Amino acid sequence: MKITLPFYLKLACVLIILICIGDLAIVGKTLLAPLLFAFLFALLLLPLSNFLENKLKFHRALAAAISVIALLIGVSVIIYSLSSQIANLTKEWPALKQQVSGLFHNLQEWFENTFNVAIHKQKEYINQTTSKVLNSGGSIIEQTVISISTLLLLLIFTLIYTFFILLYRRHLMLFIVSAFTEKHLNTIYEISEEIKSIVRKYITGLFFQMAILIALSSLVFWLIGIKYVFLLALLVGVLNLIPYLGIYTALLIGICITFATTDPHHALFLAIAVIGIHMVDSNFLMPKIVGSQIKINPLIIILGVVTGEMIWGIPGMFLSVPYLAMAKIIFDRANGMKPWGLLLGDEDAPIKKIKLFKKSKKENDTEN
Repeated sequence: MKITLPFYLKLACVLIILICIGDLAIVGKTLLAPLLFAFLFALLLLPLSNFLENKLKFHRALAAAISVIALLIGVSVIIYSLSSQIANLTKEWPALKQQVSGLFHNLQEWFENTFNVAIHKQKEYINQTTSKVLNSGGSIIEQTVISISTLLLLLIFTLIYTFFILLYRRHLMLFIVSAFTEKHLNTIYEISEEIKSIVRKYITGLFFQMAILIALSSLVFWLIGIKYVFLLALLVGVLNLIPYLGIYTALLIGICITFATTDPHHALFLAIAVIGIHMVDSNFLMPKIVGSQIKINPLIIILGVVTGEMIWGIPGMFLSVPYLAMAKIIFDRANGMKPWGLLLGDEDAPIKKIKLFKKSKKENDTEN
């Protein structure tokens, strides 16, 4: 006998499931974060691993190892490029310090003239704040060391999990197929193939978009005549991987670096350039390269990014969009979950209209 639950009970069940998933995600961050990254990278590296295994007749373990090494080389190139540019920035620390001191002194004079707060009072407040920061310097250093070690562990475990997912991918697929009845096998294979295709195209499109943004930003920043062109272009390209929020973070960092190393006019030019690049990216690059693969509406993307940051921080912001896309694929195919697929998607589905028929006069007389 089929049981139909009222809407409020269905909503309560959905809320309980979401709360349980969120709680498990918070508790299991150490395990789940690198595992979810590894799953995405395994889907990205799957064509390379299949090519090495099927065409070149490599052993599956060797093919998986070579694929992971290729991923490690790509990540190392990005990290080395950023670190080398930051190292060049630190070489000009004396000049940078002098520039910042002059700007800070001008700001103090403006603050005194505008708000009638004497400079010595401003210095007293700054000294008090500085002493508090120095007193907590040990905890700041401790948190920095913990953050760096956490990032390294995330990278190491992601590479390890990626290798084993590539190595035992057929076992995992066999487990998924065995967990469902035979009548659902076609749906399972369709969902699997669609997830692999969309995630692979999405990640490839992101890296292609990042390369275009770095090249375009480098050219524009060089024409403007600012310092550390490649560093700022890298920041724009890499941080743009975070949907909607990353470009504004890159804008803020770029303005601060340019304002401290050159002058306010160049900082203003950089802000205008970054906003223009963002307009080109959001209206042309993103829809053509990435947006055509992910059919998620912007509201759900923003909510997903914010929720991911609340649960897992920056890794959650990166993971939110591709896994929302996977969820939409599953919802569109699963019976009873299609309304959730419509909620996540950006397609304009037709609304079913209910026709209300007026009662005839004869029916009204009969009821009376």
